[in-house]
Amino acid sequence: MSSPHLYLVDGSSYIFRAFHRLPPLTNRHGLNVGAVYGYTTMLWKLADSLNKADGPTHLAVILDKSESTHRNEMYDQYKAHRPPPPPELVPQFPLIRDATRAFSIPCIEEEGLEADDIIACYVTAAKAAGWKVTIVSSDKDLMQLVEDGSVDMLDTMNDRRIGRDYVIEKFGVPPEQLGEVLALMGDSVDNVPGVPGVGPKTASQLIQQYGSVENVIANVEEITKPKLKSNLIEYAEMARLSRELVRLICDAPLPEPLEDLSIKGIPDGPLREFLEYHGFKSLLARLNSAAGGAAAPQAAAAPATVPVQAEVRPEPPIDRSAYETVTEEAALDRWIAEAFDKGHVAFDTETDGRDCVTAELVGVSLATECGRACYIPLEHGGHDLLSDRPPQLDSALVLAKLKPLLEDPAVLKIGHNLKFDWVVFNRRGIRIAPYDDTLVMSFNLDAGGLNSHALDDLAKKHLDHQCLTYKELCGTGKKQITFNQVPLDRATEYAGEDADVALRLWTRFKTRLPAERATRVYQLVDRPMVAVIGRMERDGVKVDREVLKGLSAEFNAQIADLEEKICGEAGCKFTIGSPQQLGDILFNKMGLEGGRKGKSGTWSTDVTELERLARGGVPIAQLVLDWRQLTKLKSTYTDALQEQINPTTGRVHTSYSLSGAQTGRLASTDPNLMNIPIRTEIGRRIRDAFIAEPGHVVVSADYSQIELRLAAHICDVPQLRQAFAQGADIHNMTAQELFGEVNRDTRASAKTINFAILYGISRWGLAGRLGVTADEAQAIIDRYFDRFPGIRAYIGETLTKARETGFTTTLFGRKTHFPRIKAKIQHERQGAERAAINAPIQGTAADIIKRAMVRMGPALAAEGLGSTRMLLQVHDELLFEVPEADVERASEVIRRVMEGAAEPAVKLAVPLGVEIGTGPNWGAAH
Repeated sequence: MSSPHLYLVDGSSYIFRAFHRLPPLTNRHGLNVGAVYGYTTMLWKLADSLNKADGPTHLAVILDKSESTHRNEMYDQYKAHRPPPPPELVPQFPLIRDATRAFSIPCIEEEGLEADDIIACYVTAAKAAGWKVTIVSSDKDLMQLVEDGSVDMLDTMNDRRIGRDYVIEKFGVPPEQLGEVLALMGDSVDNVPGVPGVGPKTASQLIQQYGSVENVIANVEEITKPKLKSNLIEYAEMARLSRELVRLICDAPLPEPLEDLSIKGIPDGPLREFLEYHGFKSLLARLNSAAGGAAAPQAAAAPATVPVQAEVRPEPPIDRSAYETVTEEAALDRWIAEAFDKGHVAFDTETDGRDCVTAELVGVSLATECGRACYIPLEHGGHDLLSDRPPQLDSALVLAKLKPLLEDPAVLKIGHNLKFDWVVFNRRGIRIAPYDDTLVMSFNLDAGGLNSHALDDLAKKHLDHQCLTYKELCGTGKKQITFNQVPLDRATEYAGEDADVALRLWTRFKTRLPAERATRVYQLVDRPMVAVIGRMERDGVKVDREVLKGLSAEFNAQIADLEEKICGEAGCKFTIGSPQQLGDILFNKMGLEGGRKGKSGTWSTDVTELERLARGGVPIAQLVLDWRQLTKLKSTYTDALQEQINPTTGRVHTSYSLSGAQTGRLASTDPNLMNIPIRTEIGRRIRDAFIAEPGHVVVSADYSQIELRLAAHICDVPQLRQAFAQGADIHNMTAQELFGEVNRDTRASAKTINFAILYGISRWGLAGRLGVTADEAQAIIDRYFDRFPGIRAYIGETLTKARETGFTTTLFGRKTHFPRIKAKIQHERQGAERAAINAPIQGTAADIIKRAMVRMGPALAAEGLGSTRMLLQVHDELLFEVPEADVERASEVIRRVMEGAAEPAVKLAVPLGVEIGTGPNWGAAH
């Protein structure tokens, strides 16, 4: 999980930019609102990037409150010459604060501190917490805070990032010495005196030579220019004073805790009220186009990217105090009867942990209509001698009474992230069906960067409601309690709200699904997967601890050997895991050519750079690549998997997410089993640790080149279709088409090209992979398109549609949205374009394997093979544990199901190939 990213907006900078960039504007009440309108537009654009790539997870606007601070006490002329703000701007300041609050963004100001100091305090605290920080400003004083890898600045006027290299380029010194330069040169706007006759260039030269103001003063006799020397002597105290005036305060108490700066999205209600009050019609239109949610600024130009939400009936407001705590059997019977009568019920489980395989059930909440919910506590209190057990029903009684309801085929069960609850109940003998999952519905409607699919975030977006958080109930850190220790009244508020919110979201999503043509992918692909992956998580996969121990010891020895060789090549010992030290060794000490520096000014040592060096015959580069792979595999798998073996089951239970990848692929966490290397010897040896129970074998079923087969169908490429129909080697065919001959080298290049083209690779990317020049790579791309014009046409048509609608679709109707497809920033736009080219193909492959997984259980059961268990899904591969006597029959069923998974919904023009292997472990079977 990536670290939090805090954006701190220099509010004064935004306000004055907004005021000066727009003509005078009055609202319908006769108030000047030109700055308010501009500020609102600018803040909206920034807030819309929440939780997106390189965007904020936390956000605050920082304003000046005090006219006098400690700097005025130090120097009474500080800011004395700064003119007052324009009279027409002054009345807009409180309205701008209202605008900030309308976005539910913290607006922070503190008596006695300038905004720059508040920003510096938050930067210091965020760095200490391991967060990234972006300061939204171009103020040179704040550039002192820039730090490589953790703190940068965003100049929204020029649409550029400001990092360490920018500061050095502009001022000649790094950020940590910028204050010294500012002190010598002074600032006429803030009336920082500085040293007369010392401008930016001279100040930079002095600090480059002497390092600080104090050292300049101490070595003034070395200055050869008489006037400069004279001024430095005469104004030495002014220089010292100026250094303190530009020094930012970094240790004052934070006005609001870091965690409280978390922003989930732009709420509809407060913003709508604000815009309507001021009559900002164009911004209201933008908000309306976003269906009550966080509207992207470009949404007005392309409303199809965010569909308008269907009308819903008026609902009562969410009132947590209205939820009922059920502690009597008669009340439980009443709620169950009501659910039967309604024909649907939303529900949620509360547990004492987040692992659905081991968590104990603490309570269950039900909601039968919007605003009507209850909580049934099961295991609250009584866990130590000092805590009383509050009145509550017996768990066995409650589960026995809920079982007929939760299993009744005539009652629809509604939940959010239902897979968790499915496993919790399944472990207790209850099989939930039928069901709807609002997390999956949200993902099928708005996948691809439009919003988070967490319940709290969806409540904020669609209901304009801030849910009670788990942290508010249970606390954090050492004082955190488990849910069974929460008082019943508070537990009822929290649990009842979860069920109530899920039901309200369901009422919205169920009307949007058909209106936005998402019913097909929801009903035929994703919804049935909830029970499928729930069963896989429950069953887990057996792992041999001794194999892992042996691999960890072996990897440890190999890592030590590699470290010795790397340091030998470098001629000194250094921290290999430090990119900065490694870059210094490679490009400064060893003098290797062709290196590139990042925005921070440090040498890049990413995998692309190291692979380039390795291809050029640089031994240390390949050694570092090997070292990185081994250390990652050891820490992530051979060490970590030993700790993740369930002591009760003796198996590893990964957690699958149906909304983890925007193309529809499953994601795997705790542990992530998707990233074990597939084609390397090391990856195979780690897979050797995944074994079958005694009397069983592991069966691996892998789709063969499914994305190329789908490309042949979707792009209508006759040569590819014919080759797949005849069972020909597709890479040999491509090598013949492109290079006129087939040998080991041309086939390897053809294989790279086949897959790279489908990922929208650039000439530069392909050049790096093939080890050729960019012009040679472009010639290969051109030749490829000449041989396979259908692929060129597909790419062009896909990008045109994505730019027009904002999304792409798979053959099963799965939409993947690309909000940055029209971004002005080139690398963002190109990244969205590459993803859009690949999404229909990769997404269709994901849809097909999901359909195979859904059908697999019933197909095996129909053949009397119910003892065969589907254990894992990794990309295009399914892993099974099969009794030895059933291997042949089970393999036939598995192959048949996988080959026909697309039908009858989609009839493919190419056959789907499936490779099946068996063995005592995963490595042997794959």
